[in-house]
Amino acid sequence: MRTGFLTIYWRDMLRFVRFRTLLFASLVQPALWLAFFGIAMSNNFERLTSTLPVDPNARTVGYLTFIGAGVIAMTTLFTSLFGGTVLLFDKNWGLMRETLSSPIPRIHVIIGIGLSGMTKSFIQAAVIMGFGLLLGVQFFEGYTPMQIVYSLIGIMVFVGTFSLGFLFLSAAIAITMESPEGMQAVITLLTMPFFFTSNALYPVNSFPPVLRALSIINPLTHLVSGIRYFAIGNDFSAIGIRYIYAPGEVFISYLALLAFAGIMFLIARWRFSKVTVT
Repeated sequence: MRTGFLTIYWRDMLRFVRFRTLLFASLVQPALWLAFFGIAMSNNFERLTSTLPVDPNARTVGYLTFIGAGVIAMTTLFTSLFGGTVLLFDKNWGLMRETLSSPIPRIHVIIGIGLSGMTKSFIQAAVIMGFGLLLGVQFFEGYTPMQIVYSLIGIMVFVGTFSLGFLFLSAAIAITMESPEGMQAVITLLTMPFFFTSNALYPVNSFPPVLRALSIINPLTHLVSGIRYFAIGNDFSAIGIRYIYAPGEVFISYLALLAFAGIMFLIARWRFSKVTVT
């Protein structure tokens, strides 16, 4: 049963594809969010920053491009945190009892759910990037075809690692909770701090010291930095602020995401080893 996790993965992906309403909403919602919120905020920020001096030594990008990376990260966060909900429904419907009593090791349940959630995040990230380019987001501007391929791989590596970390966290919460309402409340409580203490929507330079410290250890901040590095470049200016990303800093951001995913996996594995489903 070394490939038992593939059964869990395939079952969850089939459910994702067959529920057409869920599939449509999960793909269209982030694109619409980028279209309406991104364009509205872009117009306001560009009007407010139009009088700021332009740095001639850095490429200037609009706020829509700046927020584009944040929308990808935000969607990955929401999708991953809610990804474990399927385990809670399986537990309440009696399907989890059958799964845990089968020869499949419990760790394969975690891995299968993690891989299916990561696949969904890849699909959503690709949809947002494609739709963003249609709206005028300046991703991969001036890149050669090989640089675009390299950048896409880099973005997906960051998205995948981040997604796994929060999917493992979601799985640990789901197997602990008894009701969907309780899990939704916990996830909502977690989502806001992660989202609003990150650099997804605005720079963190002007944050108070406490919030700035939280943004440094926030996995979402590291994901957004990685996406901007690969999609926009290592030196650009946005809303009057110059951003320089050194390769070493981006590598450290990835190591932070990798460490977070590893810790969450250990927590999920511990929770699954203790659970008893009747």
